[in-house]
Amino acid sequence: MTRNEADIPNLVHDWYWTHDINCAGTALRILSDLLRFPLQPQVLDAAVGMHGAGGFGAQCGLVKGSLMFLGVYCAAAGKDHKQPADMCRAFAEQFHTRFGALSCSALRPGGFQRDDPPHMCETLTARSIRFAFDFITTAVHGSTPV
Repeated sequence: MTRNEADIPNLVHDWYWTHDINCAGTALRILSDLLRFPLQPQVLDAAVGMHGAGGFGAQCGLVKGSLMFLGVYCAAAGKDHKQPADMCRAFAEQFHTRFGALSCSALRPGGFQRDDPPHMCETLTARSIRFAFDFITTAVHGSTPV
């Protein structure tokens, strides 16, 4: 089945609630699906603790997952090391401008509380992945995905 940007909220919901995948892993999987770019299992395994550094509240997993995807996607597109690094910086700057922060503790609704329900960032996740998809397709392909 071919996916498109309109499917993002449903995909986020499925990865969160059916598979209990964190925000970084969800971003990687959905970007992979939308851009028809399979990821190696080790890449997905690397995202296991990236939800705010394992819940510590550090850099948001949505940022980290998107940056990881951007790096491997650029490498496959034949970009040298400087280009993806520059794109990652631009992504971080634009993400910060759009969402107001890069840290999980600042982006997460209400920060972190002991009794938080799971997947509080579902809406933010969908918006963030759409932002990442748009950024990547423009930065790497000039608005035309592979």
